[in-house]
This record gives sequence, C-alpha cells and structure tokens, in this order.
Amino acid sequence: MSVPTGTYQTYTSIGLREDLSDVIFDITPTDTPLLSSASRNTASAVLHEWQTDSLSAAAVNSQIEGDDANTSTASPTSRLGNYTMISTKVPRVTGTLQSVNAAGRANSMSYELSKRGRELKRDMETALTAAQAGSAGGAGTARVLAGMGAWLSTNQVQQGAAATTPATTSGVPGTAPTAGTAGTFTEANLKAVVKSCWDNGGDPTVIMCGSFNKQTASGFGGIGTQYRDAQPDGPLKPGSIVGSASVYISDFSEHQIVANRFQPAATVYALDMDYWCVSYLRPIQTEELAKTGDSQRSMLITEYTLESKNEAASGKIFTTTTS
Repeated sequence: MSVPTGTYQTYTSIGLREDLSDVIFDITPTDTPLLSSASRNTASAVLHEWQTDSLSAAAVNSQIEGDDANTSTASPTSRLGNYTMISTKVPRVTGTLQSVNAAGRANSMSYELSKRGRELKRDMETALTAAQAGSAGGAGTARVLAGMGAWLSTNQVQQGAAATTPATTSGVPGTAPTAGTAGTFTEANLKAVVKSCWDNGGDPTVIMCGSFNKQTASGFGGIGTQYRDAQPDGPLKPGSIVGSASVYISDFSEHQIVANRFQPAATVYALDMDYWCVSYLRPIQTEELAKTGDSQRSMLITEYTLESKNEAASGKIFTTTTS
C-alpha cells in the first residue's frame, strides 16, 4: 500500500525530540555474601595481629591417692596476623559533563561515585574469598591481604593429586595453596569437611560456593526424598518444581548453602562465621582530589584485611570441577 502524495512523515520532519528514558538499567550483580555477613573490627597498624589458643587433648585423668600434684605443662598462644590492603576507585568527570543535562542522573560525579562504590565492594569480596598469599609489600609494591583460601588448611578435603596446603610464615599465610587434579563435589565431601570442622571445635553453619557447585549441592539426595514443608512466602503454587536446596542438615548442625559469584569457582567453603572478621584500618570513604584542570576527581578508598580468628573452625573442599 502506497503513502498518499504529499503526506508529511517523521522520516523527513526536523526538530523531533528524542525519547530517552530517565532510568539506567544495570543488572551487574553486587551482592557480597562474605563481606555482608562477616563481623567488623578496627585495625591500628598495617600488620593486624591477634592470638589463638587451644586446650590440651582430652584424656582419662587418673591420679594416685595422696600423690604430689604434677604441674600441667603450659602451651603458649599462637600469634597470627594479616596485612591491610588498600583498594581504590577514582572517577573523573569534566566540568562540561557536570553542567549538561544528562538523562538518568542529576549529577554525573555522584552517579560515578555510586557506581564505583559498588565495584569496590565486589573487588573486596573477590580478595577476601580468594586464595592469594599475604604480602608486606614494599616501597614500590602494594601490600596484599591473605585471602580465605590461603588461611584454611586444617580441614581441607579433596585436594586432588599434586595439591598443596598453604604455609604460614611469622603468623601470616605467605604462600598460596596449589590446586591439584579437580574432582566432583559430592555429598561425601561435604559430610567429611563438616565432620572435620566439628571434631576440631567448629560449627560451620554456612556453606559458600559458586554457581556450579550450588547446583551440584541441590542434587544431593540426603537420607530421604526431598520435600519442603514450610515456605517463608506461603505455600507453593500448584505444579511448582522444587529444584534448589538452601539448607543442608548434617549430623552436627543446619548449614545455609549460599551462592557467591566472586569466590573461587573450584572451592567450596564450610564457614563458622563467628571466626571471620573484616578489620578496617580505614573504612570506605570519599576524598576529593586536587583539581588540575577542567575536571573533577574523587577517590573512593579503603584499607582493610581479613581476620581469621581460628581457621580450624572452618574448612574447604578444594579443587572441584566447575563444568
């Protein structure tokens, strides 16, 4: 069908206003399970230190009647530490950009600070859950905190062939663990690491893992048919399929299964959160930087470290398959 002669169309019209939404859509994930659930403490030096202790092994304590008292041998505490790490994000916008009318944001610098702040928390979550070793740094080298994967060694399950456990030097994990041949994450692995933690005095109520191992855990059979008898948002709708497990009940406790996008995908953590803390030498703050021209710069900065109060309370399933 042809358009009648002389019909004025939008294709040739001049001066039409644009239709640009004032909403900016961003689906980038920003949830940080460890950073959100770990306790918070204050550091006062670049090497943040603490002490751990333990009781002697339980034994049958039988003494001779009337005998002299035997002195119990004292054992010293262990002194541990971790280096604070500086993390920054520095947005910069021109004076012109601050002055123009931009869709979706009234102030470009405020928008950039909000965006970089979310990025900074993602970076922190990645560092805290990683397996990197701690480093004191130097005049031209940044300090690095020892991540969770480097702390955990007592309760380590499924290392895989050629895998190594991390070594601690002067109280700080100075080497990262080496991954071995990957194996499938199984329910037997989970039971083994939970048992090991419990035997050593821990209560790992949080199982933290990546997306692949989260789906693997949802397939564990347990001791009977999967069912759900209570829903926080009301009963399930007719025809619903339950394909996810968020709680695992072992012989020792209930364990929340939490997916973490930013932790190592090939590691499953069994965490007693009472013994993990993020200690800040400088909390997240904004500092205005000097102007050097027609632009404005601000710096988001934080200095923090991971405090592993007693790594034997938690454990990990190391070197799992991820596909």
